Amino acid sequence: MPKSPLRPLALTALLALAVTACGSSDSGNTDSADKTAGKTQAKDAVPAGVAQQYTVLKAEIDARGGETKAGEYRIGYIVEAAEPWFQGEHGAHGKLVNREPTKNETHHIEIIPMEAKTGRIVPDIPIKLEVIDAKGKVVQAQDLNFYHAQFFHYANNFSIPTAGKYTLRATLQPPTFLRHGASGEKPALSEKVTATFSNVELKPES
Repeated sequence: MPKSPLRPLALTALLALAVTACGSSDSGNTDSADKTAGKTQAKDAVPAGVAQQYTVLKAEIDARGGETKAGEYRIGYIVEAAEPWFQGEHGAHGKLVNREPTKNETHHIEIIPMEAKTGRIVPDIPIKLEVIDAKGKVVQAQDLNFYHAQFFHYANNFSIPTAGKYTLRATLQPPTFLRHGASGEKPALSEKVTATFSNVELKPES
């Protein structure tokens, strides 16, 4: 009796059905796993340290400083007692040693430049900070250093022996980093800006 050509076709169809059924089951598990992974990624999208950085920054600006907008920036300031830091023993790339405040240093004044569109703290900005008294005289002017701390910031120790209300004037040059962008676009953060904070009380800090 000749073999029926339908048998191999039927067998093939059954195998295909079985594979499809198995595939559907696996696909369902994969989709479920993907959804779980997606929820985990969404939950952990911002690392805890990054979120904490901005929480602490806001609290300190609210308690010990202020904020203004200039150009493409939101710029905050914070006033604290003079602080120590680590610096190179023999230049920027030397062994890091602790540098304590000198006896004349009274305040650690911080400037925090944030990109207004994103809220990101911006690195690589040359910043000069002037402390101006009520008569318009510059009491002290210094270039600021970039610091690693609970949040990145620019600062220096200042010597302000007379308590009173002062104006802080921060001049931000364009950052030194390169910028992505298409021809004809205006480069981001490419202009010098000045931020002024008036009636800043500077008194002996402890």
